[in-house]
Amino acid sequence: MSTRRDFLKLSLGAAAAALPALRVSGALAAPAPRVLRIGNQKGALSLLKGRGSLEKRLAPLGVGVTWTEFNAGPVQLEALNVGSIDFGDVGDAPPIFAQAAGAPLAYVAATLPRPQSEAVIVPRNSALRDVADLKGKRVAFNKGSNVHFFLVQLLRKHGLDYGDIHPVFLAPADARAAFENGSIDAWVIWDPFFAAAQATLGARVLADASGVDGNRGFYFSSQNYVRQNPDVIRIVIDEIVKTDAWGKAHRADYAAELAKLWGLPAPIVQRAVDRNEFGTVTVTKPILGEQQKIADTFLELGLVPKRVDVLQAAAPGLA
Repeated sequence: MSTRRDFLKLSLGAAAAALPALRVSGALAAPAPRVLRIGNQKGALSLLKGRGSLEKRLAPLGVGVTWTEFNAGPVQLEALNVGSIDFGDVGDAPPIFAQAAGAPLAYVAATLPRPQSEAVIVPRNSALRDVADLKGKRVAFNKGSNVHFFLVQLLRKHGLDYGDIHPVFLAPADARAAFENGSIDAWVIWDPFFAAAQATLGARVLADASGVDGNRGFYFSSQNYVRQNPDVIRIVIDEIVKTDAWGKAHRADYAAELAKLWGLPAPIVQRAVDRNEFGTVTVTKPILGEQQKIADTFLELGLVPKRVDVLQAAAPGLA
């Protein structure tokens, strides 16, 4: 009997899913159209937006796509938390703060490590020559962004504590202005802002993340969106994988296309692309373990109010 009941449940479920419309007060009401609201930074998603290839893939499913650009991950994840976006790209640290704030985060894919794409930079004529020289100095970075954890780990590697510096929390545009006018001593930043500072301000690299932080990027959604739209998520990731593969084989063309989309000089974008590691991978338990290390470090420093269990952000059916 249980087998027959299970079969009936499956049959009824399939029939309900196949219904093209709902009957409301004796009339047929069209099903609500599906939409994918993407929040993107300056990265691979910019190419998908510029090309319109994702819209073409999703059109047969009746899924519309909207785009909103953000300058950093924390505000992007705030948008997820309040239900303004469904998908986005982010660095390794922002998801920890988002989870701590109760965001319904789901990791759906990860990039390969990209340690050379973030760095601590100083003005060309700065007296600072080593990471240890940062003690007592004003160091600017975007609070809760990917460079936050990198800075903590870098300081520890060189015998300093997070409390040994004077953090100055600034978004990239404000940090650049502070860097130019000399109101900060160092800036911790990622590409393409990093490459732009090197090219236009003559910024000098004090240290990048090599041997300190993997600097993975992540693609995220919400738990509910993944449960309700696994087909959409799979298509988005497939398009990202294709873009990565093309970019790895055609770095100059990739950089030129991004330069047009970002409105930045081609040499700046080329510099960022040259040190980028292309590749999108499935989020595994070891990768989530890397994230757990970040979460535990932030708890230890009092940067998050409670322990974050990263495994709870594994995407349902995709992890």
